[in-house]
Amino acid sequence: MALVIEGEERIAAPVQKVWEALNDPAVLKESIPGCQSLEKKSDTELTATVVLKIGPIKATFNGEVTLKNLKPPHAYTIQGEGKGGVAGFAKGGADVTLTEDGPNATVLKYAAKADVGGKIAQLGSRLIASTSKKLAGQFFSTFGEKVGAP
Repeated sequence: MALVIEGEERIAAPVQKVWEALNDPAVLKESIPGCQSLEKKSDTELTATVVLKIGPIKATFNGEVTLKNLKPPHAYTIQGEGKGGVAGFAKGGADVTLTEDGPNATVLKYAAKADVGGKIAQLGSRLIASTSKKLAGQFFSTFGEKVGAP
């Protein structure tokens, strides 16, 4: 079951600072809802453990995150795949672009695609879509608050 989620967030920080934060595992870990661990394997590869509750199902996903199509400091693609045991799997990615909005602000736009399978997929597309949108929104607003903090 595939979904597409798009949005944008205005962050009170210059493009370079936002770019550095998008590549900082500590900032990403604090911004990802339910993230238990996020470790850097290389400049473009990370491993993650995320606990998510979707409807009645709570699952721990262990997965890989890869950064691709890097165009510093303006764009990249972040892709991930996680396995949640009997709950199923989730995989997806987001194309992220940063645009300067004056000297001290950045507009971050994202277009994310997600795909889920297994037990989670049986919950129905509306619940999964609304949960996915909520999680994406939480990630980007938390990220914006952390990076835009004085």
